[in-house]
Amino acid sequence: MKAMVHPLYEQLAAGLVGFSVNVQPGEHVLIDMADTPKEMGIALLRAIRERGGLPFIHWQEPALMREFIREGHLDGFNTQAAWELARMQGVQGYIAIRGAQNIFEQSDLSAETLKHWLQATKPVQDYRVNNTKWVVLRWPTPSMAQLAGMSTAAFEEFFFRVCTLDYSRMAPGMAALKARMERADKVHITAQGTDLKFSIKGISAIPCGGQHNIPDGEVFTAPVKESVEGVISYNTPTVYQGTAFDNVRLVFKAGKIVEATSSNTKRLNEILDTDPGARYVGEFALGFNPHVQEAMRDILFDEKIAGSFHFTPGQAYEIADNGNRSQVHWDLVCIQRPEHGGGEIRFDGELIRKDGRFIGEGLVLLNPENLV
Repeated sequence: MKAMVHPLYEQLAAGLVGFSVNVQPGEHVLIDMADTPKEMGIALLRAIRERGGLPFIHWQEPALMREFIREGHLDGFNTQAAWELARMQGVQGYIAIRGAQNIFEQSDLSAETLKHWLQATKPVQDYRVNNTKWVVLRWPTPSMAQLAGMSTAAFEEFFFRVCTLDYSRMAPGMAALKARMERADKVHITAQGTDLKFSIKGISAIPCGGQHNIPDGEVFTAPVKESVEGVISYNTPTVYQGTAFDNVRLVFKAGKIVEATSSNTKRLNEILDTDPGARYVGEFALGFNPHVQEAMRDILFDEKIAGSFHFTPGQAYEIADNGNRSQVHWDLVCIQRPEHGGGEIRFDGELIRKDGRFIGEGLVLLNPENLV
């Protein structure tokens, strides 16, 4: 007798398996779950099998992982990472759903221990990103609802509305933005507390419309590594490596972060000192998901906020590569809609977006009224 599964779970699973990962007959697909209802796992298993794929499942428990990392040693981390890399090398698809009953579960782990864990597991992440068809998303939990300032019921309704959006509607506007970004050299961004200049010449622009992250809605590239000059004040709160940060402000000279302050300046600089690449930027992206309007201290949602951009200290993706390498990849977000202070983005002097709204033929297709 088949277990009953909620129709919304089935709808989400169908989109993840059929659109995001596009599972083909005979492909091996790893389902990686943490703090997520078993019924969602069942929906994914069934959806993969219906398309002729062979599913595998891995269940994580965040509190157990915290304890493993807390008392772990480099030899143990390397052994664990070797197992995980071998498993990843045996699949063609990867679907991760990560709930969090407590988003601060790792907040008391030492910076040095986290550094060793991230160093050991980086090859696993690199292989997954560069060699599999993958998609990653959160699962709605009461703790996420709290961070969003919403009731659990209202947040769940919001989550499924965002995650089951018809992402194919983004394709025409993303194609126009990709083409414009790849023609550009100089970028100038202004906002409250922000005056930033850099080049993106010769670096690919990558549309993200539901293939890798859910929710989605961005086009990203990377700055020429040593071209970044000026200051940026991020106006969204964030959580990274289990620690909360507000009012992050970075000053750049010749591409390098030479000054960094926030509500937790000491921890911010510890992260930026993880390795030399952490003080350079590996990604620049424009976000435009029409349903994601406000920050909720969850990067996968916040980096897609309509009218936002993110400017990311750390690792560059190989598909939009500026040569920067780091264990860190921290998508810090600035919203430029009027209620957040407004702002402008110019490519080679041409106004591309003002107060969060795109300007120009093709690009206007990414404004909210054209995506819903």
